[in-house]
Amino acid sequence: MPKELSVPPDIPKEDGRPKWDNKFQYILSCIGFAVGLGNVWRFPYLCQIHGGGAFLIPYTIALLCEGIPLLHLELALGQCLRKGSIGAWNSISPYLGGVGVGSWMVSVLVSLYYNTVLTWVMWYFINSFQEPLPWSVCPLNENRTGLNEECYKSTAVNYFWYRKTLNITPNVTETGALQWWLILCLATCWAIVCLCTIRGIETTGKAIYITAIFPYLVLTVFLIHGLTLPGATDGLAYLFTPNLSTLKNPRVWLDAATQIFFSLSLAFGGLIAFSSYNPPKNDCEKDAVTVAVVNSMTSLYASIPVFSVLGFKATTGYWDCLDRNIISIINEFDLPEESIMRHNYTAWVSILNSSHPEKIAGLKLKSCDLQEFLDQSVSGTGLAFIIFTQAIILMPGSQAWAILFFIMLFCLGLSSMFGNIEGVFTPLLELPVISKSIPKELLSGIICVICFLVALCFTLGSGSYWIDIFDSYAGSVPLLVIAFFEVTGVVYVYKIKRFSKDVKMMTGRKPNLYWQITWRFISPLLLLIVFVAFVILQIQKPPSYAAWNPEYEGFPMKEDKVYPPWVVAICVLLALLPCVFVPLVALFHLIKRMRRSKDSSSVPPGVFSCQEPNSNSSHPKE
Repeated sequence: MPKELSVPPDIPKEDGRPKWDNKFQYILSCIGFAVGLGNVWRFPYLCQIHGGGAFLIPYTIALLCEGIPLLHLELALGQCLRKGSIGAWNSISPYLGGVGVGSWMVSVLVSLYYNTVLTWVMWYFINSFQEPLPWSVCPLNENRTGLNEECYKSTAVNYFWYRKTLNITPNVTETGALQWWLILCLATCWAIVCLCTIRGIETTGKAIYITAIFPYLVLTVFLIHGLTLPGATDGLAYLFTPNLSTLKNPRVWLDAATQIFFSLSLAFGGLIAFSSYNPPKNDCEKDAVTVAVVNSMTSLYASIPVFSVLGFKATTGYWDCLDRNIISIINEFDLPEESIMRHNYTAWVSILNSSHPEKIAGLKLKSCDLQEFLDQSVSGTGLAFIIFTQAIILMPGSQAWAILFFIMLFCLGLSSMFGNIEGVFTPLLELPVISKSIPKELLSGIICVICFLVALCFTLGSGSYWIDIFDSYAGSVPLLVIAFFEVTGVVYVYKIKRFSKDVKMMTGRKPNLYWQITWRFISPLLLLIVFVAFVILQIQKPPSYAAWNPEYEGFPMKEDKVYPPWVVAICVLLALLPCVFVPLVALFHLIKRMRRSKDSSSVPPGVFSCQEPNSNSSHPKE
């Protein structure tokens, strides 16, 4: 049994560890890490496809039962142990050291592709200074006798994204060449990340004031402008009108649980690292609730300008459809101009269809339904680089709106990158294999250079396919597994009573019944259910992807393709790599203990308590 540690009379005032300049800087950093690109391009999409306002019901339940409890646990752990993820879990128990290594590995893998998304944002930002915007018109073909065929068959927006930005290959097996423009943007993005994180929180703490606050200013500007656009109310009505029947679909609840989990950036190790720079006496419970509520409110707040603009785009498309049909009818029946208008179009078609059905049928009029335009849901890069950019073209002063939009996306992504890099940087600083004589600046530079070199693979023609693979496998299942072992490790290995005493020491009050029930039962059970459901959905059908192939007969629709076996093997490897450290490290320490079991003087690994004054000697040597 672990030896109970006595509470020291005084907490050391100085341990040489960097500290936040103020509480606001810390909260802002946590919010900046949690609030990312997903709040803008994932949450509104989920609301749209899952019953509008009805989606908020499972979302809120998941927030209360899963998000806030896990966030509080991570912030309390970091503040209590004053270490990064690897050091923290080794301190609790060497058998749980793999949890820290796993979260560190996830932070590395996610950082590699996440900064490439910022590379695309930077490329669009640079091109936003052109007049007209380069994704607003199709270029001429090589003979300059007509429009480029690929662009003509699709749209100028699609062409600029798939050909001029990604120069995408028709499938994942064709590597393609490195794109020099993406390499330059990638190098610039990693240089910015390096400069901002070069001394850990001493530099990110300064940059976060801009990267975390500026997106809210831009969202507010978009909100004010978006509400003045025609069709904005249709977009908002579509978003928030509740359809309670969707709650019968298990997928809605699964998406709500996973969105809360990933939106709060749980199990990355970044939150543990951030809170480790807090003083021991700090109300981490209030911090957790604050960050979680602000993150969720930001998702709602971002949905309003996003769907105001998407409502405007849908209305414009609907009007354009009507205008094309009106022109066809006027020309066919030789009617006076402006005799048919949008408001009386339906009445005219009904009259003409009853008197001249053959002529109307011969015109092959398009079906114009505003609801169909609103139903064109898309998330992720499709929302940012295709749907939203197409809507921006239609706005007055489109150039200025494009610049603002991509600056906002860059700031959102950059503040999340700070947390990812902190989840990589802080544990490395605390490893005994890293000499304390190595300057922080050098270590930060080495990390960023290595990440840049590895991330070059994402600038290939097939790079966007691999980013989807990394996002789907490296940044999903491992986080669920790590979070499950985090909460069960604290509750059943470290023991919930001891952890409650630690929280009381830090906050001045013992965790109430809500925290006790969620930590002990609800959160672990919910994580297990989400994990099992997630795996079942993945194995129900072969892993597939949507390829942009101009030779496809259904082009410009994407071609659905199944991953070849060797790519599936990489998918499995990415999902298992961070998880495998959990049992491996535990097995290593178990074998180590069994080999020394004959030694009567040997003792089992001790359990750390943050009530102990010296965290560096957290457990006896084995």
